[in-house]
Amino acid sequence: MELLAAIDLKDGMCVRLVQGDFEQVTVFSDDPASTARHWQAQGAHRLHVVDLDGARDGHPVNIAAIKAIRAAVDIPVQVGGGLRNDETIRATLALGVERVILGTAAVRDPGLLTRSVERYDERIIVGLDARNGWVATAGWTETSQTHVLELLQQLAHTGVERIIYTDIGRDGTLTEPDYETTAALIQPDGAPPAVIASGGVARVEHLVRLAALGVEGAIIGRALYTGDISLPAALAALSKGESA
Repeated sequence: MELLAAIDLKDGMCVRLVQGDFEQVTVFSDDPASTARHWQAQGAHRLHVVDLDGARDGHPVNIAAIKAIRAAVDIPVQVGGGLRNDETIRATLALGVERVILGTAAVRDPGLLTRSVERYDERIIVGLDARNGWVATAGWTETSQTHVLELLQQLAHTGVERIIYTDIGRDGTLTEPDYETTAALIQPDGAPPAVIASGGVARVEHLVRLAALGVEGAIIGRALYTGDISLPAALAALSKGESA
């Protein structure tokens, strides 16, 4: 299972929100590139970068910070936040990032999602962000009438290879992941889309349990910044579990 270190960008700085609330912001660094290098040195397999301003405003905002992160590391980078048309998707991929994440666009503009997957294949990920099971959009400021499992069914014909499931109610809370819904999203026999889990990861034991469910990866945010999880320790625990 891959471990992805989260870097959330707001006003050019690395921050964490609690349950997606823009009024509950903690700034952890004013140097995103340095933060990216740190997580790479700690052993992160990949960086998960979210442009929070972009997600809320509907178009990319923290482009300079994303460029700096991409230039600072050798590990793959995936980016989400405000990617809602062909041009912003193309421009973001042109920055050299490996994959981009469509959240709001996947709900509101299925045609854009289908075109993007046809054009960019597995470089497109769908972010399934849910509050009490209902998909949230617009930087988590709006809740739709679509259930996360219903949206998964709607994605079946698009060819999407990978989804990220985030339980907003747990994100930034250091509680625990939503194992039940995560397990329900995983397809039998490893069929696509693969699932990356996000939200609520607070201890190494949570990662071990997610790995046992069969997720492809887990995104760690606040727990890395607070020191509740050490990447080297997490990697060692997962390696031990896989060899057992």
